[in-house]
Amino acid sequence: MAVLYIIGTPIGNLGDLSFRAVEVLKSVSLVACEDTRVTLKLLSHFGIRVPLLSCRAQNEKTAAERVIAALNAGKTVAYASDAGTPGISDPGSALVNAAVEAGHEAIPIPGASAFAALVSAAGARDKTVVFEGFLSPKPGRRRKRLKELLDTGWGFVLYESPYRILKLLEDLADLESERYICVGREMTKIHEEYKRGSAAGILAFFAQKDLQKGEFAVFVSGHNHK
Repeated sequence: MAVLYIIGTPIGNLGDLSFRAVEVLKSVSLVACEDTRVTLKLLSHFGIRVPLLSCRAQNEKTAAERVIAALNAGKTVAYASDAGTPGISDPGSALVNAAVEAGHEAIPIPGASAFAALVSAAGARDKTVVFEGFLSPKPGRRRKRLKELLDTGWGFVLYESPYRILKLLEDLADLESERYICVGREMTKIHEEYKRGSAAGILAFFAQKDLQKGEFAVFVSGHNHK
């Protein structure tokens, strides 16, 4: 039985790659990754040289066959998405399932996750927090799903691009203007920024800013702002 390591990689700051992840990446025979260019940059930063295999959402099934072949040959393989933890709004789940079904072990090497990082900095007390990721870009579907999530009374985390973040905040403010939210922008990067408050207040804040750059993560509490 061979091992497939699932590597959590930095979401911005390369210093967030764990010592254990570095040692594992140095030891494996092959690294399957979402984008070879992104992973090559990461590996080069730590002086790691290992063969890379593209394994992204569009080719994950066929790439998994090559990974399984390597595992069947007794080689140890690692998988890394571009940023964060694989399987959380990133490819990786199909590869893990294929490896396990082939009789191999899939072992996580914990690392960065925008979801966990944002919840830790949100300052909320929600016992139940749902990870939703990206909502539909279609206004009707986005608003419908947002209403469903708000009605649960649970906390939830969304990801959004700089091009649609204001639309999302407008929907939140319209549906639940006093709901407590925390927005993380460019998390772990040079210009990282966090804003906490009511949905209406956060909308007013970001409506005045240039939002053409920066990825966003949004925590929405199940409770109103106090």
